Amino acid sequence: MSLFISTAHAAGEAAQQPSLIANLGMIAVFVAIFYFLIWRPQSKRAKEHRALVESLGVGSEVVFAGGLMGKVLKIEGDFAVIELSRGVEVKIQRASVISVLPEGTLNNL
Repeated sequence: MSLFISTAHAAGEAAQQPSLIANLGMIAVFVAIFYFLIWRPQSKRAKEHRALVESLGVGSEVVFAGGLMGKVLKIEGDFAVIELSRGVEVKIQRASVISVLPEGTLNNL
């Protein structure tokens, strides 16, 4: 019986566990990958969108969620009044603006 126990201990010693430093290094590599591929680009896009929303002014031609385009008539806090066509005005959240169009784009359509 003691013969089997000594064999089991010998097999356990032959299979070594990875060191703590190797495990921490692997976790650091995964965190770096997620940072450069997910977190950083997402925060960069959010920062650009915040700057776009803050730059809205009266007379800006914008495209907002849903693909509608119009001209900003008024800005009321977190909302903006958009003129889609003559006499058609809608109130939207400023955060729903996707992009600002170059001046005169709506006239050329």
